[in-house]
Amino acid sequence: MQTIQLEKLDVKEGHKVLDLGCGHGRHCHAVYYHKDCQIIGVDLGFKDILIAREGFTAYPDLTGQSKSVFGLGVADALHLPFANNTFDRVICSEVLEHIPDYLYAIDEILRVTKPGGRIGISVPRFWPEKICWFLSADYHNEPGGHIRIFRATELEDDFTSRGFIKIARHWAHGLHTPYWWLRCLLGVKRDKAFGVRHYHKLLVAEMMNPKGIVAAFGKLLDPIMGKSVVYYFDKK
Repeated sequence: MQTIQLEKLDVKEGHKVLDLGCGHGRHCHAVYYHKDCQIIGVDLGFKDILIAREGFTAYPDLTGQSKSVFGLGVADALHLPFANNTFDRVICSEVLEHIPDYLYAIDEILRVTKPGGRIGISVPRFWPEKICWFLSADYHNEPGGHIRIFRATELEDDFTSRGFIKIARHWAHGLHTPYWWLRCLLGVKRDKAFGVRHYHKLLVAEMMNPKGIVAAFGKLLDPIMGKSVVYYFDKK
């Protein structure tokens, strides 16, 4: 399930790419097979890093032709263990909403991105997220949960005021919004509830067949009720 579009991020061969808050590695894996480059994934959770590594070891090279290399490690977004101007591209997807001092994380992204480099940022969209918070306190009120709801224009200003230039914006995961509303209504931890379980099959069908009818319908919903807002910025 990719949120950041690698074509818009313009990942090229030889690039050094950082996936900040990589989680289970969905964008790390996508970059690895997209172009021959170096992808570094970092996250605060060691268990997440182990799962991300399993994704590489289980399918080390699906094409038999990839020359990409990867690295994974635990790191704090407020104190990244990298030198200034290290990365050609940076991905930070669904991370900033978890960080109390997220402006420091933006400063760190700026610091490690090369001049002229590009970043892809995504956070939950304001009004779908607002409804989730209204329907269920458990959705966000737990360790490591969402601690803020971003207004897109405010987030854009946070980046442009620090020396980034907005390149593009779009929305993603239109089919996921009703799914999370349903989970909030039935109980966010009840992922095996009848309605939730069957809706999840629809999401799997979307991901497994990106050119199918379900995926096409999801793309129609993206600008209307996409769960995430996605920005692309260039560093001056």
